[in-house]
Amino acid sequence: MHEYPLAQSIIQTVEEYARAQGAAEVCAIHLVVGEQAGCVTDSLRLYFDIIAQGTLCENARLQIRPVTPKLRCPKCGQLFVRNPFSFACPRPGCPGEGLPTEIGKEFYIESIEITTA
Repeated sequence: MHEYPLAQSIIQTVEEYARAQGAAEVCAIHLVVGEQAGCVTDSLRLYFDIIAQGTLCENARLQIRPVTPKLRCPKCGQLFVRNPFSFACPRPGCPGEGLPTEIGKEFYIESIEITTA
């Protein structure tokens, strides 16, 4: 359910930017959303489409680039995607166990496409 306020915030932020640029319409919004950001992207899209009605974002395409979470090995520094049921570093000969990173927790507007009057 927290996707509703996220969609509201995205639309508000994009509209403020678009109006400041003299935009007639927002064509596309490019988001980066980590798989561990706690956001259900299908719900975000649904709320976005509903809330965007009557705004500069009404016809905008919501492009979402997912980011897969990665672990970092404290022994060798290797970043890697965790295999199911294992935290072992995939680098040959490294005995390390991966630790969580911030990769995969992202949530931000990467870019906005607008048309001007």
